[in-house]
Amino acid sequence: MRTAYSVETVRAAERELMARLPEGALMQRAAAGLAAACADLLGRVYGSRVVLLVGSGDNGGDALYAGARLARRGAGVAAVLLAPERTHEGGLVALRRAGGTVVRDGGAEELVLRADLVVDGIVGIGGKGGLRPEAAALVAVVERSRAAVVAVDLPSGVEADTGEVRGAAVRADLTVTFGTHKPGLLIDPAREYAGSVRLVDIGLELPEEAELEALQDVDVARLLPVPSAESDKYRRGVVGIVAGSARYPGAAVLAVAGALRGGAGAVRYVGPAKDEVLARFPETLVSDGGPRKAGRVQAWVAGPGVGDDADAVAEVLAADVPVLVDADGLRLADREAVRGRTAPTLMTPHAGEAAALLGVRREEVEAGRLVAVRELAAAYRATVLLKGSTTLVAAGGGSAVRVNATGTPWLATAGSGDVLSGLAGSLLAAGLSGRDAGSVAAYLHGLAGRFAAEGAPTVAHAVADELPAAWRGVFPPAHPTR
Repeated sequence: MRTAYSVETVRAAERELMARLPEGALMQRAAAGLAAACADLLGRVYGSRVVLLVGSGDNGGDALYAGARLARRGAGVAAVLLAPERTHEGGLVALRRAGGTVVRDGGAEELVLRADLVVDGIVGIGGKGGLRPEAAALVAVVERSRAAVVAVDLPSGVEADTGEVRGAAVRADLTVTFGTHKPGLLIDPAREYAGSVRLVDIGLELPEEAELEALQDVDVARLLPVPSAESDKYRRGVVGIVAGSARYPGAAVLAVAGALRGGAGAVRYVGPAKDEVLARFPETLVSDGGPRKAGRVQAWVAGPGVGDDADAVAEVLAADVPVLVDADGLRLADREAVRGRTAPTLMTPHAGEAAALLGVRREEVEAGRLVAVRELAAAYRATVLLKGSTTLVAAGGGSAVRVNATGTPWLATAGSGDVLSGLAGSLLAAGLSGRDAGSVAAYLHGLAGRFAAEGAPTVAHAVADELPAAWRGVFPPAHPTR
């Protein structure tokens, strides 16, 4: 599992480690990893032109020491000092001894435009509120250059703890981060600025509980419910689907598709689109009554395409089983009814729906996704899956937020969210917690989207069809489910 920690936690771990190491040793570890990453990106160090953008913090010192290492290997290294009076003295001495040069006033633009590599050491992980005008102007020059860009620990201009970007920011090809990932490296919009991320181990001892977690194949394989020889449809989980309307029958079909492909032992459908559902999936169990008369279920999915059927959503929320609320259900669900539930609740809004629930503009949610998902989880006392290019799952109670980036922009297509709802609902019915069901569903849904698209437009039902391939793909080749 990939983890990320807050600036405060990282700073505390750095202080503890520095107290046990010789002075400057920690910075040398970081600089060595940074220089190695720069060399790998350059391919040929000797004769290359490297420009260091050096601010006043430790990131500037890391850049200077790394630049000295590159200069000793034959690179032409020049440092542009944005705060000459507060530049890291030891790093500056090291660079000059290695043959590097320093630029204070003028000449920076020409150097950057002629560079093979630009190293961004302007602002460290503590930077907030956007870049100062001088730095922003220099970043604009970097954007015009053809140089490869390496960010030190975090691209300057993005906020480490939240992933927010306030104004100009460095767009890196590679970010070399030290000790642990920072939340902003994994969350959009900041993630878009980081490029590839390379983690350099500098020996930090970090708490067991992280701020952010990103599941990997092995984590998903461990969480997925795999039937045993004694399994029947009820042991595998029965999920009820309240979805669809005369206007949106396809939402019901797609939610059922996600549930059937998500491992449910059986799917019960309640709603006006039963003919369309049975025509596509004859194995579905349909009911003419409301949710209370549908029969035994171990979880409910309510909302995709239901229109204004508030009564059905209220019936589902009154059930003493896990419930997933999506789409129209988010608008129809009474907040106090959700807050008062004792069984788990998983809400799956996109940014626009989250904004409506929070009473803010959509742009605020998109700019501060981590803040928004935590606020929603707290407000509704529920697990919240905030959809987007990086999907976030927050369970509240101080546990780490899960982040998922397995998807593709081609998943931004009508009905894709309905498939995700059915998939997550089936995992709830199998016994996964809201946090696990949401994050595992997002992971598989993203992989299925990639498989369905293969770099070209796709449609929601094709994503559902690829879920078995995504499921199989997370297991090692020797696993019996293969």
